Amino acid sequence: MSMESALSDSSAAAVQEEESSQLVPIKAILSRSDKGVGLCGQNVRIGGWVRKGRVAGKGAFAFLEVNDGSCPSNLQVIVLATLYKLRDVVATGTSIHAEGRLKLPAEGSAQSIELEVENLIDVGTVCNAAKYPLPKAKLPLEFLRDFVHLRPRTSIISSIARIRNSLAHATHTFFQTHGFLYVQTPIITTIDCEGAGEMFQVTTLLSDAERLEKELKENPPPSEADLKAAELAVKEKGEAVSLLKSAKAGKDEIVAAVAELTKAKESFTKLDERCKLGERFRLGGGIPKKDGKIDYAQDFFSRQAFLTVSGQLQVESYACALGRVYSFGPTFRAENSHTSRHLAEFWMVEPEIAFADIQDNMKYAEAYVRFLCQWLLDHCYDDMEVMSDQTAIQRLEMVANSKFHRVTYTEAITILEEAAKVKKFENKVEWGIDLASEHERYLTEEKFKAPVIVYNYPKEIKAFYMKVGELIGGSQREENYEMLKERMLEMGLPLEQYQWYLDLRAYGTVKHSGFGMGFERMILFATGLDNIRDVIPFPRYPGELIFDVMIS
Repeated sequence: MSMESALSDSSAAAVQEEESSQLVPIKAILSRSDKGVGLCGQNVRIGGWVRKGRVAGKGAFAFLEVNDGSCPSNLQVIVLATLYKLRDVVATGTSIHAEGRLKLPAEGSAQSIELEVENLIDVGTVCNAAKYPLPKAKLPLEFLRDFVHLRPRTSIISSIARIRNSLAHATHTFFQTHGFLYVQTPIITTIDCEGAGEMFQVTTLLSDAERLEKELKENPPPSEADLKAAELAVKEKGEAVSLLKSAKAGKDEIVAAVAELTKAKESFTKLDERCKLGERFRLGGGIPKKDGKIDYAQDFFSRQAFLTVSGQLQVESYACALGRVYSFGPTFRAENSHTSRHLAEFWMVEPEIAFADIQDNMKYAEAYVRFLCQWLLDHCYDDMEVMSDQTAIQRLEMVANSKFHRVTYTEAITILEEAAKVKKFENKVEWGIDLASEHERYLTEEKFKAPVIVYNYPKEIKAFYMKVGELIGGSQREENYEMLKERMLEMGLPLEQYQWYLDLRAYGTVKHSGFGMGFERMILFATGLDNIRDVIPFPRYPGELIFDVMIS
C-alpha cells in the first residue's frame, strides 16, 4: 500500500470513528489528497461559521460556505428550507452545528465535495446582518484592527493564527529535540534587562491611594480636638490606675482600671493612625513619601517593580546549572512608538547555552530559523498561500535551503559605505552606528541575497550583556566578573540590584552564549505582512487597550 493511500485510509477511519458524536474538522475532509472525494457517502458532523451563503432552488435550499478554523478552505453545505428558515442561516457570521451526508457536487462545480445537511443541531443566528462588521467582501487589515474580537473569522487572520500556533509548536519542538529545558522566567522583575528604561511599572500604591481616598470620604479622619480628647482620656485612665495602685486597691478593681486604660490607648492609636493617613493624603494624594521621594518600601514588593522586557538574565542562571535552556513568553516595553514594527506587549524566544562561544551561538540561531521556515513549508503551506505577499513561500524556501552569510560589523560597514556611493540611505553609514533596517535589508536582499549574521559589534551600541539585532540578536555573554562589573558601572547600573547576576561569574563561571528572537518579528518575516499589530491576537500599543472588560 502506498503512503498516499494509507493516509487516505487513515483519514477515512478518523472520520468514521468521530462521526457518531464528535465534530469532524473540515481540514480532515478537504486536506486529503483527493480533496474529500473518497469520503463520499459518509455521515459526518461539522460545526463552523458561514463565510458566504445564498438561497437557491427558488427558495427550496441554501448553499453555505462554512469554515471551522481548522484550515483555510470552506466546506460547501446544503441546507433545505424544511430544516430551517433560510434567510437566517445564510447570513455571514452565522454559526451552524450540523450533521449530514457527504456527496459529490453537481458537475461543473468548483467544489470537490459537499455536505447535505440531514439534521441541523444548532444555529447561532446573526441578530442584525446589516450591522455585522465583517461582510463577505475582503476587508483591509487596518479596518480589522478595530474588530480584534471578530477578525479571527476572516481568512487572513485565521491563517495567521494557525501560522503563529505552528511556529510556537515548532519552537518547542526544535529546542526540546536539541536537549534544551523550557524555563518559565518571571514577568514581574526589578531589573531593566535592556538598559533603556522604557518599562511598565508594577505598583499597588495608586490603588492603595484610591482606596484610602474612598475610605476617608466615607469615614473622615478625626479632628485635632478628637485626638486631644483621646489623648487626655489615656492620661486620665493612666492616673486612675496609678492612684488605685498607690491606695493598694483590690486586684479586681485594678485589673478593671488597666483594661479601661488599654482600651483608651487602642482608641487613641487608631485615631492617631487615621490622622496620619489623612495628613498623608493631604500632602501627597495618599502616596507614601520619604525624604521627598516615593517610599517604595510601602509598596507590594517593598521596592520598585516592573514588567519584564526580557527573561534573558534570569534564564542565564538556569543555563549556568542545567546547560541548555530556553524561555518563551510575553515581554513588555513602555516605548511610546506607533510604528508598524513595535508593540507594548510581545513575545520573545530566548535560549541560553553553557560551554558555548559565539560561533556555537550562531550555529544554533541559524539552525533554529531554518527549522522554522521548513516547518511552515511542511505544515502550513495552505495558510502561506493565503498571504498577499506572493514571495512569502519563496522566501521561506530560500532561507530553509540557504547557508547564512556571516560578516563582522566592520565588514558590514565597509560594504555599506561602498554601496552608499551609488545608493542613497536615509541613515548615514559610518563605523559606530547601530545598523538601521534599510542597512540590514540591503545586506540580505541586495548584497548577499540570503540571510546574514553580523557579529562583533562595538560595545558602545550594546546592552551590557551584548544583545543586538533585528530578527535574532545574541552574543557570547561576558563571563569575567571584573569586566562585567566594570561594564555595569559604565552604564550607571546599581550593582546591588544585579549582584545575583554577578554571582554567576563569581561562583563557577562558565563561557556561555545565547540569543533572543522576537516571535512576532518572525511571523512578519514569514508572512510578509507590513504591520506587527496583525500577527498578534490582541495587539497592545500606545493609546489602545480595548476589548478588556472587568466583570464584578
